[in-house]
Amino acid sequence: MQKAIQHELRLAERMSRLGTETAFEVLNKARALERQGKNIIHLEIGEPDFDTPKNVVDAGVKALRGGWTHYGPSAGLPELRQAIAEEVSRTRKVEVKSEEVVVVPGGKPIIFFTILALADVGDEVIYPNPGFPIYESMIHYVGARAVPIKLREERDFGFDVNELASLITDRTKLIILNSPHNPTGGVLDRSQIRDIAEVIGDRNIMVLSDEIYCRLIFDGEHFSMMSVPGFQERTILLDGFSKTYAMTGWRMGYGVMRADLATHITRLMTNSNSCTASFTQIAGVEALQGDQSSVDHMREEFHRRRDVVVDRLNRIKGFSCRTPKGAFYVFPNITKTGWKSKKLADAMLEEAGVACLSGTAFGDYGEGYLRFSIANSLDNLTIALDRVDEWTKKNL
Repeated sequence: MQKAIQHELRLAERMSRLGTETAFEVLNKARALERQGKNIIHLEIGEPDFDTPKNVVDAGVKALRGGWTHYGPSAGLPELRQAIAEEVSRTRKVEVKSEEVVVVPGGKPIIFFTILALADVGDEVIYPNPGFPIYESMIHYVGARAVPIKLREERDFGFDVNELASLITDRTKLIILNSPHNPTGGVLDRSQIRDIAEVIGDRNIMVLSDEIYCRLIFDGEHFSMMSVPGFQERTILLDGFSKTYAMTGWRMGYGVMRADLATHITRLMTNSNSCTASFTQIAGVEALQGDQSSVDHMREEFHRRRDVVVDRLNRIKGFSCRTPKGAFYVFPNITKTGWKSKKLADAMLEEAGVACLSGTAFGDYGEGYLRFSIANSLDNLTIALDRVDEWTKKNL
């Protein structure tokens, strides 16, 4: 009997440069502990704890029964692209046409496709650090050079525009902005956005503006780089439905960009996903054009939780926490505990039964911080904070 040959798996070199999103790894670890009978409070995953609004669900069900189960255009259904164009035109005070919109399955494809389309090997991409880990992962994956700009707590997790100016070189192809920001909850206000635009000046540098949390602002108002005169054609706006409408499982996001770039991003969609599910897009039209009271309710509830959690964290030994202005995260400083972020996050999960993320899951400059998602009930958040408090009293 012939012996089966075990062949070595030979991966492409670029796979060694591909990162991950730690939230899903921690979620899996927490689920494994739960299967062992341990009670875990989940503050690791960035997902609203609300159901998708009923009117949106009803629209999706109606679309399924109405036959919206077939392929659609790679760039998205005309109905949804037009609805998005109208929404962005209204909220960003610019004129957007439907041919400038590309609908994709989730927000991440716009990050991936933008970097694939614009950054060659050796080009430089400036990105926020700490920041959403997929930025750095994708920059490395395509062979470009990742240039971090540090978000500073003393600036409410904004960055120094003079530092940005010093990082821009002739190789800079793309600058990534994220406001409201994951993981810190920081918000770039109108004056900060204008300062960034002034630093970029008239250079041919594109800006990927990740605005996925734009409807979840508690203090101030949202302002987009796309709204700055002269920057619409140099801005790729990333937005979507997951956070605003509690539609994470529906997998639907979009990019808004100049029409010639949209053509190339659409080709990447054709080559990778073919199209976004048609029935979800019909539901997306209802989400944008229907009753918005659910969005207001979620924002108000996140605001209430934020205030409770920040107040409580600031009374826990070794913790200090600035008040985030948007999104649904808090990012407490834990340097006074004397523990490294990853070690403390592991202890919170394994010993306190609280799943959270190390600040280093969002880059090297996240050392000294933890990220807690407040997308859980106030009752559960209170239990989690009680556990953290009790743990610190025993171990610090």
